[in-house]
Amino acid sequence: MGTFGITDGRERAVIENMLDLNREALIASVRGLSEEDARRRLVASLTTPISLIKHAAAAERIWFQRFWAELDESECDGYSGRDEGTFAVADDETLAEVIAEYERASQRSREIAARFELDDTKDNPREGKVSMRWTLLLMIQEFARHAGHGDILREQIEKGIPEQSNL
Repeated sequence: MGTFGITDGRERAVIENMLDLNREALIASVRGLSEEDARRRLVASLTTPISLIKHAAAAERIWFQRFWAELDESECDGYSGRDEGTFAVADDETLAEVIAEYERASQRSREIAARFELDDTKDNPREGKVSMRWTLLLMIQEFARHAGHGDILREQIEKGIPEQSNL
């Protein structure tokens, strides 16, 4: 198997493989960072290496637990609001705990997605009618973008770029 895993075959297998590759790339962008470096604020937004993982876990919950499984927020395994709270990391949470949280949310997303066909649709208040295919592709796009953010932040950390004091 090549660098990209499944590159030919059934559409669903290819899509799910690409989603998992992007989930793994996002985790790889932060794995091995110190707790201090994981929280370094190098850009004006709330984006830090650890907050990217926290945000991704919330995105999994929003789309799969809340939207597709129609779970109440209280039934979700963590934060699932659609606001900047998705980036909030408690002071006592470790990077390993946040990665594990994301991995649990991703596994639950896989289980929920497996209940639906790619062509199954639901009405979304923001997007209109969306299919499971679209949702999986959206998550690929979301996690690929954030893995890129994580790579840039890690590069800044490894080059010793100082944290921005005026943020």
